[in-house]
Amino acid sequence: MEGGGRPSAAQAALLAASTALTALLYSVYRQKARVARGLQGAKKVRLDGELRAVLLEAPGRCVPYAVIEGVVRSVKETLSSQFVENCKGVIQRLTLQEHKMVWNRTTHLWNDYEKIIHQRTNTTPFDLVPPEDGAGVTVRVMKPLDAAELSLETVYEKFHPSVQSFTDVIGHYISGERPKGIQETEQMLKVGTALTGVGELVLDNATIKLQPPKQGMPYYLSALDFDSLLQKQESNVRFWKILTVLFGFATCAVLFFILRKQYRHHRQRRHLRQMQDEFRQAQERLMREMNAEGGETLKNACVICLSNVKSCVFLECGHVCSCKECYRALPEPKKCPICRQSISRVVPLYNS
Repeated sequence: MEGGGRPSAAQAALLAASTALTALLYSVYRQKARVARGLQGAKKVRLDGELRAVLLEAPGRCVPYAVIEGVVRSVKETLSSQFVENCKGVIQRLTLQEHKMVWNRTTHLWNDYEKIIHQRTNTTPFDLVPPEDGAGVTVRVMKPLDAAELSLETVYEKFHPSVQSFTDVIGHYISGERPKGIQETEQMLKVGTALTGVGELVLDNATIKLQPPKQGMPYYLSALDFDSLLQKQESNVRFWKILTVLFGFATCAVLFFILRKQYRHHRQRRHLRQMQDEFRQAQERLMREMNAEGGETLKNACVICLSNVKSCVFLECGHVCSCKECYRALPEPKKCPICRQSISRVVPLYNS
């Protein structure tokens, strides 16, 4: 605490930072909890012959947030893997990722660094169909790349290490960057994959479409079943809730520490004022008694206790104002009660 009982700059900064971090974590927790509640309230529909009738009865032929499970089937032609034979899909993502070591000038350590230097995603229209053939009901999946969770399977992955000469190694150590190599990855959403879609289900003319919801809820195309997807979101909510509670307790602890310091300082000041008032009252009472007894006694009385006779000469200032007992009780370094100069030595005074 600084003078006057105010919190120090470090304490104020710590309280502000912990409060801001707690507010940020609480905001993320509320967002995650809202998503989990939205999933719990999503309408689960079956991909069967009654789906069209359900949408016809719905307001605007639309279910704002629905859950539907089906199998991926291409509408037209499929995408073929560039590296794996007989691997067909509807979404293909090719990624080139650079791996290197970067020298950290602060910690004096080499840290791993990854950077995507090229990524291309190819898509083709696809439907969700029932796992059993012959039902004849399909759901067209719209804007799959907008999904918050899009389950793509890694079908090919290869790391190409960099070849370096001795001169390259020396140059990399000087520059602070050591290339490790390039990782090539191919991910696909394969035909026949069981998929759980969560989004807006709408009947557009004769086509049933699954598209991103308009009410701000996330859009899912996940390989997990709905129960597993819901459990994953709920565990995510619990994680952020625990973080929020922990940082909230830390913020309360910092606030309690600062308030406790302020209360103790306030109590000390109140006790000091009380002692000063008592001392002033005692002085006034003694002065009244001495005035009643005679002014000569008051003139020779110690200015501190007002009861004993002055018996000390303070040097170098030369003031005669204290008795021997009060001089001994003065705090170190001893200073004259009249002029506040330091007392270098004391000469006893004898009254005849």
